[in-house]
Amino acid sequence: MEKKQKIILTGDRPTGKLHIGHYVGSLRRRVELQNSGQFDKIFIFEADAQALTDNIDNPEKVRQNVIEVALDYLAAGLDPSLSTLFIQSQIPELCELSFYFMDLVSVSRLQRNPTVKTEIQMRGFGGEAIPVGFFTYPISQAADIAMFRATTVPAGEDQEPMLEQCREIVRRFNNIYGDTLVEPEILLPDNAACLRLPGTDGKAKMSKSLGNCIYLSDSADEVNRKVKTMYTDPTHLQVSDPGHLEGNTVFTYLDAFATDEQVARLTADYQTLQEMKDHYTRGGLGDMKCKKLLMAVLQETLEPIRQRRAEYEKDIPMVYDILRHGCEVAREAAAQTMDDVRRAMKINYFQDLALIEEQSRRFSAK
Repeated sequence: MEKKQKIILTGDRPTGKLHIGHYVGSLRRRVELQNSGQFDKIFIFEADAQALTDNIDNPEKVRQNVIEVALDYLAAGLDPSLSTLFIQSQIPELCELSFYFMDLVSVSRLQRNPTVKTEIQMRGFGGEAIPVGFFTYPISQAADIAMFRATTVPAGEDQEPMLEQCREIVRRFNNIYGDTLVEPEILLPDNAACLRLPGTDGKAKMSKSLGNCIYLSDSADEVNRKVKTMYTDPTHLQVSDPGHLEGNTVFTYLDAFATDEQVARLTADYQTLQEMKDHYTRGGLGDMKCKKLLMAVLQETLEPIRQRRAEYEKDIPMVYDILRHGCEVAREAAAQTMDDVRRAMKINYFQDLALIEEQSRRFSAK
């Protein structure tokens, strides 16, 4: 029996540069998985067609950010010799599969998707003003995943409803047309602090639209400036006051980024992050000292990324060539899947020689 391939599919909407929430939520894990050698294929794409669903009047924004996200991918350590990097709109087969998937989902089911509800509220769409393309986002995402027969999708917890809807669509397709497509599983970050990194202002989610992001491409000075203004514990007014960790953005970020080795090396007073936490909660530790540690940790993480980005920025045509080659590889894989889909749905009229022969005999017998 042929061994089932282990395949990763994941991506981002190119609506702006990637931030550290993207990094700890998915991008860092993508690089680790890429370098682990545990997967047969890795597809990572820029969902520019999905980005246009709520940026239809600003295509230049999406166009410009395609290269920004590509630079962030490469700077973070994604290797085009190990991972296929491609652009969604350049794979027309995705539109075809999305069209077929639309017949497998009800309007009421889409309306119950909590991720869709949240995104609609964030963008201020009201009632009938919701673009159909945005409303059917889960269908498009299901087509992205199913097209490349992904077994694993690294993502944050906010994407679980989308993955569940994808599994439902694939399951229904297979029940109707036979075992053709693969049901994916989500791969969540193993660090609880990385599941949904809050914004620097303490808001529930780091978001470009809220202006509370630290970007992977931010300069060292910009990172330090943003950390200095971060939300901490509003009741921690004096250094001597006991501090609270829950909802304290600085400690959430330290949980997401800092190792005990870094804490011991970058501070004179603590061997582990827990020791610093204990000091903070009993009082006697100021917020700025905690922020200085976070600055140092973030700089160690981001400086190599900034350096790699600077090198890739010197040869933008090469970056486009990487994306072009990735699109060619992805298009080939998509064509193979669509051959199977059309065969299963019995719409492969011109490739089904048995059908042509059968019809020929039927009409000849008249």
